[in-house]
Amino acid sequence: MKPNSKVLILTAKYGNGHVQVAKTLEEKCKELGFKKVIVCNLYSESFPVFSEITQYLYLKSFSIGKQFYRLFYYGVDKMYNKRLMNLYFIMGHKRLHQIVTSEQPDMIINTFPMIVVPEYRRKTGTVIPTFNVLTDFCLHRIWVHENIDKYYVATNHVKEKLLQLGIHPNRIKVTGIPIRKQFELEMDLNPIYHKYGLDPSKKTLLIMAGAHGVLKNVKELCQAFLSKNKQLQIVVVCGNNHPLKESLDSLGKNYPQQFKVLSYVERVDELYRIASCMITKPGGITLTEATAIGVPIVLFKPVPGQEKENAHFFENNQSALIINQIEDICEEVHNLLMNDQKLLNMKHNIKKLNVPHSADMIVQDMIKESAYIKDKQVMVGSVNY
Repeated sequence: MKPNSKVLILTAKYGNGHVQVAKTLEEKCKELGFKKVIVCNLYSESFPVFSEITQYLYLKSFSIGKQFYRLFYYGVDKMYNKRLMNLYFIMGHKRLHQIVTSEQPDMIINTFPMIVVPEYRRKTGTVIPTFNVLTDFCLHRIWVHENIDKYYVATNHVKEKLLQLGIHPNRIKVTGIPIRKQFELEMDLNPIYHKYGLDPSKKTLLIMAGAHGVLKNVKELCQAFLSKNKQLQIVVVCGNNHPLKESLDSLGKNYPQQFKVLSYVERVDELYRIASCMITKPGGITLTEATAIGVPIVLFKPVPGQEKENAHFFENNQSALIINQIEDICEEVHNLLMNDQKLLNMKHNIKKLNVPHSADMIVQDMIKESAYIKDKQVMVGSVNY
């Protein structure tokens, strides 16, 4: 790859994961000296109103729209080659053509399954090395297309699924999912306990409530935890969910030593490091971050689709506990926190799933693959001539 090379990274804002991976890869490309890195939310730029509506419906899939999302996720997998998919195949074609024509990127990275990119090659004959970086621990067929040059996947489990669909082994690399650098740092824990006003001698339960709301009745749940275990410290991260934070502020005042409620936390890796276990939703990025630090995970009622598939993968690897009933969660989390051996085993198991330096591995491999693809094009052109 020449020093003046350009890369186009395509993403979409259905959850934070795809965008976060795009940002991590953007930083790595800049670090490696790419002349220009273009990050594009292709669907938002092409169809802003449609994109806003579908993003809203995606968020609703965490609450009232679970069954609709189940039908979409598993239904699309079944109708992949049907006429109904034709619209998805061409969505964003015009905007993509504009970017390719004006910027002439040397390679394209997808952190969201954008079929329009390989379809663009099929229809125009324009060959730009194109790579898919999968952002979950499961495979949905919508990521798969004959004109994707290489797939970068989280685990051997996902690689096996691609092999079953006929993808050649040379076109798949197990790299883990790219995460922020901060999760791969070595840190002293004592300053972190001091920063958040927590006691190193006590167990800490981290609840990542987030904008989508992992749990219903978070306040009542926290009160139950506090009354059941007087030695337990609880930290709730609400993200941009301001109403949730406001509802929990009074609890923080009543239990200043035991209970901390926070909004968005930039260095959330610090909290992962001191957590005895964490209640969260099974998004691909959150789970990957947990593998880097080694945090035992509790997953409450995963929604159908990729999050449920992710949850089952981690449960099958003895690194997460899935709880489906709200009335069970307090008792089961309490029992887990009281079982030091089980926590230690889960910590060990989840760390085994970690692939360090994923972003560096991916981009370095893409540079090598791009050079190979372009050399092959030159050779084919010479023969044709």
